[in-house]
Amino acid sequence: MNIQIFGTKKCNDTKKAERFFKERGIKIQFIDMKEKGMSKGELTSVASANGGIMGMINPDAKDKDAVALMQYIADEDKLEKLLENQHIIKTPVVRNGKQSTLGYQPDVWKKWE
Repeated sequence: MNIQIFGTKKCNDTKKAERFFKERGIKIQFIDMKEKGMSKGELTSVASANGGIMGMINPDAKDKDAVALMQYIADEDKLEKLLENQHIIKTPVVRNGKQSTLGYQPDVWKKWE
């Protein structure tokens, strides 16, 4: 299993996800989204595994303007806009190869083991 966790150091759900895998002795690679965001390919892969670009957006993100803007821009522009505003993505983003989840989802991760 090759687990990548995209999140921020302050996010409680990200910390819980890290602990979930560490308790099971599964090595993880943590990517701090404040320092290094997701690449376009990673973002596309996660979006396709989680119901599209709009499914990745955290409606409770602090940047309400960016969240609102995503509702109204053309579909073909959403990927680029999300690449620029990765702080509105639900975290943690946990990837295991082509599989991925958004938010804290231990029930799904248990099935990966």
